[in-house]
Amino acid sequence: MGKFLVKTVNTGIKFDLLAGNHQVIGTSEVYASKASCLNGIESVKKNAPIAAVEDQTVEGYATEKHPKFEIYKDKAGEFRFRLKAKNGEPILASEGYTAKAGCVNGIESVKKNADSEVAYQE
Repeated sequence: MGKFLVKTVNTGIKFDLLAGNHQVIGTSEVYASKASCLNGIESVKKNAPIAAVEDQTVEGYATEKHPKFEIYKDKAGEFRFRLKAKNGEPILASEGYTAKAGCVNGIESVKKNADSEVAYQE
């Protein structure tokens, strides 16, 4: 089972969603408060399992309703995904993947680990 790891950074507080192997699947934005960070985790828990996948790397892709995972290519040509909540706000973003299959597996891992417990990094 994975976990949400909450940690304080120079500019605020953020969380990473870790898979069972302790690899980071996705990272949140930096929040101003612990409460808003925990709300972000609740949003991932609620939205990830029901989110559709919108593959923006294919021509003429279908636009999905929120909540959704968006697959896109970054400036370096790597595949990434972001999870957007019902209000369209991004709540989780991935690292770059060289292959689209890795990116799709990352989305599946988020869905599978969305109900993980919350831990705090000291």
